Amino acid sequence: MSGSIPFYQKHHRHYDRGYRSRETESAISQYQQSSSTYSSHSSKSTKGIRAATYTGLGEGGASPLPKRAKPTYLAMDKENQIIGYVVPIFRGSHEFQSGLSDTEEARAKESAGYLARCDLFASGVESERIEHKSHRTVMRESAERISLSKRIHENEEYHKRLNEDSLMHTPEFVIKPRSHTVWEKQCVRLHCTISGWPEPRVVWYKNNVSIDPMAKPGKYKVESSYSVHSLEINKCDFDDTAQYRVSAMNSKGETSAFASVVVKRFKGDVDDSLPSPRLQSRKFGFKAPCLEYGVKFETHIVEKFGVSFGREGETLSFGCSVIIYPSLQRFQPEIEWYRDDKLLVQSKWVQMHWSGDRATLTLSHLNKEDEGLYTLRVITKSGFETHSAYVFVRDADAEVAGAPGAPLDVQSLDANKDYVIVTWKQPAVDGGSPILGYFVDRCEVGMTHWFQCNDTPVKFARFPVTGLVEGRSYVFRVRAVNKAGMSHPSRVSEPVAAMDPADRTRKGTSAPWTGQIIVTEEEPVEGVVPGRPRDLSVIEATKNYVVLSWKPPGDKGHEGVMYYVEKCVSGTDSWQRVNTEIPVKSPRFALFDLAEGKSYRFRVRCCNSAGVGEPSEPTEATTVGDKLDIPSAPGRVVPTRNTDTSVVVSWEASRAAKELVGYYIESSIAGRNTWEPCNNKPVKGTRFICHGLTTEESYVFRVRAVNAAGISDFSQESEAIKVKAAIASPTPPYGITVLECVRDSMVLAWKQPTFIGGADITGYFIDYREVIGGVPGKWHEANIKSVSERAYRVSELKENMLYQFQVRAANMAGVGIPSLPSETFKCEEWTIAVPGPPHDLQVQEVRKDSLVLLWKAPVYQGRDPVNGYYIDIKEAEADFEMWRGVNEKATNKTFMKIKDLKEGESYVFRVRAQNKAGVGKASDPTEPVEAVTKPGTAEIVVNVDDDGVISLNFECSNLTADSKFVWSKNYKEMTEPERMTLETKGSKSKAIFKTPSEEDLGIYSCFVTHTDGASASYTLSEETLKELLKISHDHKFPIIPLKTELAVELLEKGRVRFWLQAEKISANGKIEYVFNDNVIHQGEKYKMNFDKNTGVIEMFMESLGKEDEGTFTFQLQDGKATNQSSLVLIGDVFKQLQKESEFQKKEWIRKQGPHFVEYLGYEVTPECCVRLKCKVANMKKDSVALWYKDGREIKVNEKLDFSEGVLTLEITQISKKDAGIYEVVLKDDRGKDTSTLNLTDQGFKDLMNQVFSVIANSSTQLKIQSTEEGIRLYTFVSYYNDELHVTWHHKDAAIAFTERIKSGVVGEQLWLQISEPTEKDKGKYAIEFFDGKGGLRRTVELAGQAFDDAFAEFQRLKAAAIAERNRARVAGGLPDVVTIQEGKSLNLTCNIWGDPVPEVTWLKNEREMVSNDHYILKFESGKFASFTITCVNTSDSGKYSILVKNKYGTESGDFTLNVIESMGDFGVVSYLADADGNVIIGPTTPVPTPSPRSVPTTPSPSAPTLTSTPANTNPQNKTRATPTPKNQTPSTERSSTPPAQIPKNQTPGSPTPENQTSETLILSTSNTSTPQPSTPTSDEKSANTSMDNEKITAMLKDSVDNLGLSTLETELVDAMHLTEHEATTSSEPDESTPALETENLENVCETKDD
Repeated sequence: MSGSIPFYQKHHRHYDRGYRSRETESAISQYQQSSSTYSSHSSKSTKGIRAATYTGLGEGGASPLPKRAKPTYLAMDKENQIIGYVVPIFRGSHEFQSGLSDTEEARAKESAGYLARCDLFASGVESERIEHKSHRTVMRESAERISLSKRIHENEEYHKRLNEDSLMHTPEFVIKPRSHTVWEKQCVRLHCTISGWPEPRVVWYKNNVSIDPMAKPGKYKVESSYSVHSLEINKCDFDDTAQYRVSAMNSKGETSAFASVVVKRFKGDVDDSLPSPRLQSRKFGFKAPCLEYGVKFETHIVEKFGVSFGREGETLSFGCSVIIYPSLQRFQPEIEWYRDDKLLVQSKWVQMHWSGDRATLTLSHLNKEDEGLYTLRVITKSGFETHSAYVFVRDADAEVAGAPGAPLDVQSLDANKDYVIVTWKQPAVDGGSPILGYFVDRCEVGMTHWFQCNDTPVKFARFPVTGLVEGRSYVFRVRAVNKAGMSHPSRVSEPVAAMDPADRTRKGTSAPWTGQIIVTEEEPVEGVVPGRPRDLSVIEATKNYVVLSWKPPGDKGHEGVMYYVEKCVSGTDSWQRVNTEIPVKSPRFALFDLAEGKSYRFRVRCCNSAGVGEPSEPTEATTVGDKLDIPSAPGRVVPTRNTDTSVVVSWEASRAAKELVGYYIESSIAGRNTWEPCNNKPVKGTRFICHGLTTEESYVFRVRAVNAAGISDFSQESEAIKVKAAIASPTPPYGITVLECVRDSMVLAWKQPTFIGGADITGYFIDYREVIGGVPGKWHEANIKSVSERAYRVSELKENMLYQFQVRAANMAGVGIPSLPSETFKCEEWTIAVPGPPHDLQVQEVRKDSLVLLWKAPVYQGRDPVNGYYIDIKEAEADFEMWRGVNEKATNKTFMKIKDLKEGESYVFRVRAQNKAGVGKASDPTEPVEAVTKPGTAEIVVNVDDDGVISLNFECSNLTADSKFVWSKNYKEMTEPERMTLETKGSKSKAIFKTPSEEDLGIYSCFVTHTDGASASYTLSEETLKELLKISHDHKFPIIPLKTELAVELLEKGRVRFWLQAEKISANGKIEYVFNDNVIHQGEKYKMNFDKNTGVIEMFMESLGKEDEGTFTFQLQDGKATNQSSLVLIGDVFKQLQKESEFQKKEWIRKQGPHFVEYLGYEVTPECCVRLKCKVANMKKDSVALWYKDGREIKVNEKLDFSEGVLTLEITQISKKDAGIYEVVLKDDRGKDTSTLNLTDQGFKDLMNQVFSVIANSSTQLKIQSTEEGIRLYTFVSYYNDELHVTWHHKDAAIAFTERIKSGVVGEQLWLQISEPTEKDKGKYAIEFFDGKGGLRRTVELAGQAFDDAFAEFQRLKAAAIAERNRARVAGGLPDVVTIQEGKSLNLTCNIWGDPVPEVTWLKNEREMVSNDHYILKFESGKFASFTITCVNTSDSGKYSILVKNKYGTESGDFTLNVIESMGDFGVVSYLADADGNVIIGPTTPVPTPSPRSVPTTPSPSAPTLTSTPANTNPQNKTRATPTPKNQTPSTERSSTPPAQIPKNQTPGSPTPENQTSETLILSTSNTSTPQPSTPTSDEKSANTSMDNEKITAMLKDSVDNLGLSTLETELVDAMHLTEHEATTSSEPDESTPALETENLENVCETKDD
């Protein structure tokens, strides 16, 4: 249903869901259709009261009440608890209602709709009064009414539960999280119960940092279930000790609760009698009980926050550490924060945190309202301690340049039913132009849309907002505007409800305002016209508006009343109603659009349903204008010094200022007239401390006052004041110790005060007193005149008496308060042998890793003089036992530089003196010193000026007016040094050496007083002094520095250039040119040039003659600086230069025609091509280039192209025949140039070495390959040259090749074959390419797993090869088809191969055959298998197979037998097959079957034999052999792999059986493949085929003659031969060819029989 609700109703907090019911819609529809009927009904008298909430029907809507109840404006529940606000319905005529505004009219219609619903039930009551019914009927109707009332009540409660707006409220903690104390490694669980609607979003924080469970998985676990929320911390450690905050937020607001978790590091006894710990102050939601048990607590606030600066929109956090002694774990103090003496409470703008030892305040999203004096108060039972500091908030950057700052402190005052006054404070920054006014915006709580309340800006800082909807809550904001633009909006005000103040007072604080409106209809009574309003007055009048206030009339009846306001111009009696359309509900009203300067009178009338009452008494004449004047400018402004960054500004208050809000103070650096605000929130006093000023800068100040009417003019500017600390008396000294004690005197020492008051300490005063029986006596002065040292001998003391001492410091401001009394010392003479403690320890030159410690010798020397000191160091926080020595050997100086400090660590130091008797008592330790280099720290710089004066210079950037530079040598102050002069100007000081010598060696230091320890030192050593004296001499007697000495170079045409370059020379410099002590001048022979900008000095000569041999000198002079440089050109040096000059001249002449820029050379391409190339220039079209080798011209196919200026000649596959002398000749009409390249002997060797280098670099990494013979290592090169020399190495030794280890080259592959590898063959192998230089080596490690894998693969391949060679196979093939006449005998014989001898099985039609008289099956000598059918008949037709098998494999051979009818006796036809698969045709007469034991005979050499390559080497229907394993790699080498060997007892040319004769004709009819040593090439095939054709033709003819065939038969044989020839020479195998050959042969036989 939510989709049908308008958005402005769905999000409105006062929206009534009852409006959605159909019954209500029906009632409103009836009201709209008959408004006149409603008017008549409204005038009827009814005794019952129909009351219901706006969200549903009332509980007593159908039950009349006997007596009219007293009207009330607060809705009560059954327990008389206030649940809402009641708005009585204004009952009047329809005509009066029509005059209402749209909002009022809509509300009236909604109320009328409710009345219409009530009338639906009232009609039954009316009829009950008229009709007389029986008792049973009355009882039944009464029960129905009770049942209906119950149903209505249930319906009402149901809708209440559905009413989102009535349930919406800010989150509240039903159960807050509880603090816990746990041990390490334990788990803790914080849980709480939160109510709120809409359901709040819950976030957990640790020390104000949100907890992300995903950031540390397993550490935190956050759960939420049914409003119960928990945070579980797993395995707590010490870092989990913190304050945890749970924040719940929804659209109505946000709230938080806190709990602390304390993790104890070590287990200990816990006193169970003590109460449980409460770690939070009541300011954080808990009340912290005092558990001191009579102990007095000392509270110290340390690490205090100082003056802070922030900017609007930022987040600012500050706090203090709190130390409470004694520390009780079960006690925590109360922590309170104040701003301008107002206690702060937790809110979304302010978060307070207490961790147990530190209090922190966080201001989120700063606004100028947050500016002020913040005070931390730590409260214990023993008292409280406070600390305060000011927080300044600057304006955020304006969106528009020049726009003013945002207003501040927006508040809502005098809120009523439809009216509220909004006030604010003007901003301090107007953006450079006056503020024209302000715009006020309002926003209904729960909404996000802001509505501007005024159309034109108002200048008065107070504005009445009207037209509010009664019962709704609003927030306000204000924006300032000037001619540049609009400011940022101010921070929103607190919410305020538009309701009657009397009802708000009666409602009290027990029932928070929810904004719910309860509409009731009062009992209809006769209308009473209200009386006159009372006490009408003008409470505020400005030129923009006038605000009226009055009291309701006393006789207003029981209805609510409204008001009409009328105005009249003074002097007339013409009254005009102001609010004609909108009756006023509140007794307040603001009138706008009045004419400024005119006088008006005002009066008010009351009205209700009975009519309009009489007007009130008119007000006095009121003139429209501002009644509140802008305050006058403040008086005299007086600034006074405060600190180094602040000034106290005082002024005289504005005279006769009314409703003064405060003052704004501005500052400007004197003379700049650039003003900046010192405060952005008005201050009410006449004194303010302006912070954030620059030290030692002069400022002027001015002030202006603020009230609601505006901001006053500026006061007069104050006098300029320099920002520096005010002078005060020093704080007390401390650390009083005794340095020496004799019978009647004691030497005291003390430490300088921590604050000297801004001026040098002029001296100290010492007091002493006797202590008798533990009771101190009266103080006595020890010295009348102040002492400047921090050590003093107090005399005239009594021996063996006890004394206490106190010291006071004095400066120009006066004498400070005395120090605390010292310890009690006894005056007795020291007799110890060792020295007393050193004193007056000081620290200087503090850096991040070093410092210098100074001290004074002990006053008490002991029995012997002090001969050394020891320095001790420890970290400031370390225990006493952590003292350690700095120096192992005692130093005799009273200073030491301590190094190797840790940056950021704080240290303390002490010193012990020693003499011959031993080491004495240690001095008091220094104050903690942090090892850090402070910003702006400078070091002493040594300088030598132009006059050669040496000085030490030191600069300090943070000087004060009282600062002084104190120079020391070896850390002893130089007051009036004899050998140095001290000068100080501003922030710089220098110590000038008069006559530097070895007497000046030492450590020079400079210390600046009244700073934070600015100091530095410089060690002048003997080496440093020598360098400085040399530099000083150079400055006194300067020379012109030269970048280069005089040099000579040759230019084009052989010209000679003499030149040098001076590093620095002015325009007034002069040069003299000297040759052999004679000055030379500009002329034909010598050309001089001097470039004063670059300092280059030149002299040119066209050529060199014999007379030019000698010394050339350039002499330079620039002021008093001089220099010279000479060049000697005599002997061989001169001759060489002269020769080179002449050569350059010839070269220039050569380059006038076509010439070589780069002479002929060569390069080797990655493809190992040799490219001869040269670079030419100055070519033209008719220029020619000729190539020659050994004097013979080389014809170049390509046309010469000189566009790129490069000529090339490529030699591919270079060899020795390409060696020779190559020459290129360039020529044209301008001249000729030649370039020669010698590629013979060493030149050719160098070229080949470069080729070999390219080949070597192209080689791949060595790889390992296993073969059936062994292991092969190989690499590939991009190109192989026969001249390439490579060497194979094993274990860094050259390999001696044997039959087992061989190397070779196949194409671009270089390999090393290791046959039958063994363990000795393991190791590192390398192939080294020789290129005449370092060569290139490729290596591979054949060991470990690599060897094992390769060896295993070799074994597998070897076994597979053996299996392949020895497996059973049909070596000689069988015919595919045999056709034979019935009655004849058939004999087939084939060769069988296999080791061991295979088993032979014959099959017919896939069934095994058994040898008998008809089928004779024989297998002889393990080689020959014969198949004989005696007297063939038609039943013998079919498919026959021979199956051979041994342990290495199985193979079969098939043929088909086709038996035809008898055609006469042609004799026995025998088909035999030899080892090559050739078919043998036997004689025409039957031959007796050979005996199984008969030995086969070798065929006669004269027998004609013809071998032909079958067309199909592996027909599918012929041979089935065991397949070769997949991982067996066939050998690809051509020269290294030996052919497969056939066992010695059988060869491919096996002997034929006995039934074959020498006259047998052999024909190739079988397609069974036979293992061959190698595969013939295509040329070999062609040759064999040609030879076989001739042999076959001759043999066939002989057979035809022997058989006596006819001519026809001869033609058939020729045809058969032709078919075989075509099959043999065909490029594609044809499976039908063998069958055709056999068929042709059979046809020949059949023809003969015929």
